[in-house]
Amino acid sequence: MTAAEPVSSIGPVLQTSIRATITRALRNAIISGEFRPGEIHTGPGLAAQFGVSATPVREAMLDLAKEGLVTVLRNKGFQITNVSNEDLADLAQIRVLIEPVIAARVTPLIPADGVERLRVMAQRIVERAAEGNLADFIEADREFHLAIMEYAGNARLTKLVSDLRLQTRLLGLKPLLERGELAENAREH
Repeated sequence: MTAAEPVSSIGPVLQTSIRATITRALRNAIISGEFRPGEIHTGPGLAAQFGVSATPVREAMLDLAKEGLVTVLRNKGFQITNVSNEDLADLAQIRVLIEPVIAARVTPLIPADGVERLRVMAQRIVERAAEGNLADFIEADREFHLAIMEYAGNARLTKLVSDLRLQTRLLGLKPLLERGELAENAREH
């Protein structure tokens, strides 16, 4: 085999990076309400909790800063973003203007196997809500909505919707779970 020949045994790496794992865990802690708006967390402090060096934690927090979930406080750490009710209403308004329009536009384009895939994803949302597993609920809900957006074939739109969904989750879902509304919300999918 020469260097120019493709190697068919090479495929996607299945192992998630430490940075990605930490980013997901921190995102879920913020969205679930475990980390409260206004709280300040340091890279070294979080690194000790994760049992890793501070570098992947800092990188993860910088990723979350790009998503608008935290603010970088120079020489202090990272502050969980505080979202006012007005901010939340603004974000929700933007989502309402975008998501239903795109969903209506792409629905006729989704092939039968795609519809089945979305059904499975929607069922996973319902199951996670019934279990009360906020982190898995958030991830399943996000994957479902972004899967629909991806049928639009517009990566920027998908990224925008992803960011808007994350920011509207900043007040946390724990109150919905405690009031029994999370399962009801999940069944709407």
